[in-house]
Amino acid sequence: MRGKHAVRVENNVVRYDFELRRNITVVQGDSATGKTQLINMLLEYGDGSSESGVRLTCDKPCYVLADDRNWQLLLRNTADTIVFIDEEHEFITTEAFAELVKDSDNYYVLITRNRLPMLPYSVEEIYGIHESRKYKSLRQTYNEFYRIYGNLAPSETVRPARIITEDSNSGFDFFSSSCSKGVECLSAGGSSQIFTRLKQLSDEACTLIIADGAAFGAEMNRVEKELRLHPRAFLYLPESFEWLILKSGLMDSRTLREILENPSEHIESADFFSWERFFTAKLVEITKGTYLQYQKAQLNRVYLTETAARQIKSVMEHIEI
Repeated sequence: MRGKHAVRVENNVVRYDFELRRNITVVQGDSATGKTQLINMLLEYGDGSSESGVRLTCDKPCYVLADDRNWQLLLRNTADTIVFIDEEHEFITTEAFAELVKDSDNYYVLITRNRLPMLPYSVEEIYGIHESRKYKSLRQTYNEFYRIYGNLAPSETVRPARIITEDSNSGFDFFSSSCSKGVECLSAGGSSQIFTRLKQLSDEACTLIIADGAAFGAEMNRVEKELRLHPRAFLYLPESFEWLILKSGLMDSRTLREILENPSEHIESADFFSWERFFTAKLVEITKGTYLQYQKAQLNRVYLTETAARQIKSVMEHIEI
């Protein structure tokens, strides 16, 4: 499955409107915010009972997976479908579930407050549910999804004295080699270690943490809470380092511009577990056999030339390094 898919679930009392654009969407929030009601309405619709009064509008089939015993069999036999799973089903935290999602052409809506480190889901696709203020005068209550973490870009210019990167490969190579003199650059050694690095900060030096937003969702809750204790630490979450290069204009074409403008229309969920993997594959494909040939494990030194580095860093709004 690819593309954006609008979903409307409603009865005479309540209506939910939301849009999905990636293979994994996580819905969080406290009790009594409408998560369970949404699942129950979808279950009622799936039962086919006309008495339920539930109406579903979507260009794809929608299905609630609620079987703890046969969930693997059911998922293997479900295709091109939006699958909803409630947090009471613990299998969503397992590696077996992640493996099935990885090769699936379904989209998944996971309603859970649990951390899901096995799944590379985007910070941008973590939502809560709230009542829309647009329709207060109407009898029907309208609920919609909202991004819990909103706009994460720095609102003012950040000039870090220290940079912590998620990985130790090409992204670390780039920042450690191209930053201004005197800027310390460290590798966290993986997204799960960002939180540990953040907790270890013992000074007030301005620190910029760079991670792949396309797959950082599982870490966001605890990292965001820890950031509140470090007012001089900032989080920058581009889709990935490869996305920064593609956005930089170092290679340009109408097709690439179309992809970057609307990625969901070009990323097939069965082929790419996360958008980060897609952007890596696209960059490797575009640069193959050229002087810009890209390898994730070891950065091509051409990206460290003054011109190339300046173009890549120019994509990072409000950040001067």
